[in-house]
Amino acid sequence: MKTSALFVLLCLAAQHAVGQDPRLDILIRGGQVIDGTGSDARGADVGIAGDRIVFVGDAAKRALSAPRVIDATGLTVAPGFIDPHTHSDRELANPKLSHNQPYLYQGITTVFTGNDGAGPWPIAKAIEDWQRQGVGTNVALFVGHGTVRGAVMGLADAEPGAEQLERMRAMVKQGMQDGAFGMSTGLFYAPGIFSKTDEIIELARVVAAHGGVYDTHMRSESSAGIGLLASIDETIRIGREAKLPVHISHIKALGADVWGQSGQAIERIRRARSEGVAVTANQYPYTASSTSLHAAIVPPWAQAGGHKELLRRMDDPQERSKLVADMERLLKVRGGPEAILFSKTGTVPAELAGRTLAAVAKDAGKPAIEAALDAIRRVAVLPIISFNMNEQDIEAYMRQDWVVTGSDGVFGHPRTFGTFPRKIREYVLKRNVLTLPAAIRASTSLTAEIFGVAERGTIREGFFADLVVFDAAAIADRATYLDPSVLSTGIRYVLVNGKIAIDGGEYNGALTGRMLRKASGTSR
Repeated sequence: MKTSALFVLLCLAAQHAVGQDPRLDILIRGGQVIDGTGSDARGADVGIAGDRIVFVGDAAKRALSAPRVIDATGLTVAPGFIDPHTHSDRELANPKLSHNQPYLYQGITTVFTGNDGAGPWPIAKAIEDWQRQGVGTNVALFVGHGTVRGAVMGLADAEPGAEQLERMRAMVKQGMQDGAFGMSTGLFYAPGIFSKTDEIIELARVVAAHGGVYDTHMRSESSAGIGLLASIDETIRIGREAKLPVHISHIKALGADVWGQSGQAIERIRRARSEGVAVTANQYPYTASSTSLHAAIVPPWAQAGGHKELLRRMDDPQERSKLVADMERLLKVRGGPEAILFSKTGTVPAELAGRTLAAVAKDAGKPAIEAALDAIRRVAVLPIISFNMNEQDIEAYMRQDWVVTGSDGVFGHPRTFGTFPRKIREYVLKRNVLTLPAAIRASTSLTAEIFGVAERGTIREGFFADLVVFDAAAIADRATYLDPSVLSTGIRYVLVNGKIAIDGGEYNGALTGRMLRKASGTSR
């Protein structure tokens, strides 16, 4: 147990021993508490002093009061949700967006970022800068493998030499020493796509030496490349050989030709877990994914060297012919041009935003691939939404007790604003895929356990007071694919480190989040 939590518990024990009641700053009274462990709801009051939970029980029996009382009658009280996969580093670096409101309005009190192999560097500087600036939620970071490889090797399609690998090891070590919770990879994206498994294992061993987790956007989630099942096998091999926990980000079966393979994927993971490999995953509850157009349908060989090299290949008649053929194959995996929707974000030209590739191609009087190449020539990174999953696979993964909730939050997709409320509304209350206690566990304590987030994720005396109070009858996501930036509803109160951030359903401007470090689980 960490020193800070031990101190709080010793104080609580001393109070009980001498018959003293804790002095409360906030009392949440009359709610149904779901504590995050998977246990059923129970009527209980929750008392907060400073940044800690100091009382869970019957406040009236103890005659406890507080300067601020939240009446939670008819509401559910749960630990603040923990989102293990976001791309919020892009917003956290902006003082105007560091409040992380899209997450707070979902009941999220801690976000991980630096996922998919990308993220800020150096880790220590990001932690210091963002804490000084102020953040609305707690923030935990990964070392991005793509960031590390890019710094050492650029976008080269090559294996690292001995000196390059040593430089990469040193960067990963530094990131872990600075407080990262693990290393993320984006083996679907350049430059991670150019790395071999042995390279990842070598770097993962550095992470293992510091007690971290390997988090991955796998090499393939579809039939493209090595395929979904082989990618799961690779992830398991990394965990087994590097001797560390491995976590699969946004697990899915992408594309009609792999629909139904969730069963085989689950069996592989179950077998590995039974053999002692700590394999877990996160998932968002949507049938559409989000990525960039070039990542989705431009083959890896054509991405080597970056955008300028891609443009050169597009202009070379011989290479263009091969490029078009490969892109046609990858577009088919994605479900065709009708299944590709250009996101509504500021980086997408207005004439493309909210339209399918099929519609854009029709208007231009060109084949879909030619229209796609025209778009990529104009804008190097074009966010898209890709409709390529089915509900049966989503539900199969969701039922596993090693799968947690994660948004993969990126602007332009509704999951950034709606993941956690949507899971409760759609898959708990409407479809009965999970019970509410199971869904809360998959959004709180299990995530904290997987990543080693100390003293959070459970409503327990001595733990940090990260809490959400919501109306189960009203909780709902409002963001859609064509209107992706609409805040969720039904979240009445959110507390971050004992301070109220969402008060009566409205954000109050509080910036009480902390930059978390793996070494202590708390801010410095």
